[in-house]
Amino acid sequence: MKDKTSSLPNDMGLGSCLSTVELAGGIKSTPGSIRTRLCNTGSFYGVKPYKLPNGRLLWPRDSIAQLLEEQL
Repeated sequence: MKDKTSSLPNDMGLGSCLSTVELAGGIKSTPGSIRTRLCNTGSFYGVKPYKLPNGRLLWPRDSIAQLLEEQL
């Protein structure tokens, strides 16, 4: 079974990513809601996280702006 998330690109550092908790705080949601939506649909409203080998999810930093723009 293919993983729904992608690995962190070599040229992208951890500083350019957000944790699920940071993403939730930025969009006024809960980490659980983000994880549930990801599990059910494969993305969080079109934004796909990078999955680290330890299972941790990292979201592109620009994903907050992307999500907020779509709400307008």
